[in-house]
Amino acid sequence: MADASSQTGRQVLKDGGTRPTRFRTFWNSFKENRGAVMGLWVFLAFLLVAVFAPFLAPYDPSAQFRDATLQPPVWQEGGTWGFPLGTDAVGRDMLSRLIHGARFSFFVGIVVVVVAATGGIIIGLIAGFAPTWLDTLIMRLMDIILAFPSLLLALVLVAVLGPTLLNAMIAIALVLQPHYVRLTRASVLSERSKDYVIASRVAGAGRARLMFITVLPNCLAPIIVQAALSFSTAILDAAALGFLGMGAQPPTPEWGTMLADAREFVLRAWWVVTLPGIAILVTVLAINLMGDGLRDALDPKLKRS
Repeated sequence: MADASSQTGRQVLKDGGTRPTRFRTFWNSFKENRGAVMGLWVFLAFLLVAVFAPFLAPYDPSAQFRDATLQPPVWQEGGTWGFPLGTDAVGRDMLSRLIHGARFSFFVGIVVVVVAATGGIIIGLIAGFAPTWLDTLIMRLMDIILAFPSLLLALVLVAVLGPTLLNAMIAIALVLQPHYVRLTRASVLSERSKDYVIASRVAGAGRARLMFITVLPNCLAPIIVQAALSFSTAILDAAALGFLGMGAQPPTPEWGTMLADAREFVLRAWWVVTLPGIAILVTVLAINLMGDGLRDALDPKLKRS
């Protein structure tokens, strides 16, 4: 048995021993996955770059240096320390554009996850507690949305709304929302029959309290994992839409848009294509590795012995 006191992240037992708190238990499980820890550090670095982009970037991302167009990186012949990662076709500094691109990508990920998760959780809770006919109607609608390829559906929505970064984020959020609906509904259905929910209902708890106070906190573990994976999917889809000209528009320093602008220089200026691609690759890979670690740590069935 344990009392209510805690010291330095551990709960003190009556016999003088200690046991880890929930956070310590989570961290001990999470750090067993070295790839997840590495992904977490890369994600934190990505976050810091996004937050402090105006201070880290040596130049304005839209500033053009016409006397230094397509200048190679510093380690290649012809490169200078004035532009460590080279310049693009109109003389814009690649390093500055990549740093500011991290801010746009992080903004896309945050907005998409918040919108998709908020709407998906609410609809999933409604479906889990709704009468059979309404639950069936909601889930068949979600199945119809999931039947379309996600990128194709997002492309159609952006074409209808107009090719801007904001519309791209809205389209991606709508495409990802059914995953949250299905996940939340499945968790709700598994929790509804448990004793604590029945006791809360017998005690007189209303439908809203049962949904948001009693059941939802116990469904958050898989939703958190889905949010981490959706973050990387949002960045990847936003880059794909930008590459197709349906996302952020030039001269916005978004990584997908930078790739689209650099297509014709693949053979004679490799850095204008390779560097944004590497930025997307490293960021998405790090977030996916972190999501795998979250899944292992938060899902009791997947915890390592």
